[in-house]
Amino acid sequence: MEVMKFILAGIFLPLFPLSIIFNAIFERLTHPVMRSVILLAWPSIGIYIMQANEGPLPGWLIMWATATAILYAFRLLMVKDMGLWIGFLATSVWSLQWIGLNAGLDSEPLYHSVFGFSIPLAILALLVMHIESRFGAAYAGLNGGLAVTTPRLSGVLVFAVLAATATPVFPAFFIMLHAIVSTTPGIVIGVLLSWLLWSWASARLLQGLIVGPIVGEKIEDIGSGLTWVYAFFLVMLALIGVYLIGGRL
Repeated sequence: MEVMKFILAGIFLPLFPLSIIFNAIFERLTHPVMRSVILLAWPSIGIYIMQANEGPLPGWLIMWATATAILYAFRLLMVKDMGLWIGFLATSVWSLQWIGLNAGLDSEPLYHSVFGFSIPLAILALLVMHIESRFGAAYAGLNGGLAVTTPRLSGVLVFAVLAATATPVFPAFFIMLHAIVSTTPGIVIGVLLSWLLWSWASARLLQGLIVGPIVGEKIEDIGSGLTWVYAFFLVMLALIGVYLIGGRL
């Protein structure tokens, strides 16, 4: 019975190969709002399944989760399609939530943890819609020069990617610090490797979208009002990250 619970939770806090289920569903969803909803809801179901768990989790399960995070972090380096990139990053970051479960965190901080990663991912899913409507596809290396053609869109994109990949001062950064100090040295190496690969992959993605060759001169940027809406959520995330400095360190 315990193993079945782990397997069921492993679908929503992805463990390879159960992680294929989420990525298959996410890839088939084309509506950006539906993608944003599933990014916010999917890991919360896993937390709900595991919230009654008592005591530490089996060591093999934490190793499995860390290996999943590393696998999908490596896959990020080979993906240029922004939609797939978001799905792989979500799989990688959610799998590390098993470390928080193993540390015996209450349900509330666990939900805060998954939302700290999922909200920026949901914003990125919406930004894909804007890029695809202007360029036909959100593909690194194909749609270049966003910083020149659509500066407001590119600015929001950069900060959303930074928030999703646990860059200071966003909440995910302090969540990762907490994961590092609450686990064993062997797992810490895997966590740090995943974190490094996220940063590397984000730099490659942004290079192909923001600073690549300009493919159009008369591309309409997102409106200033919508820019402020995105900026509001990103600033709120940053302020929450600053607040977490006292709670996580």
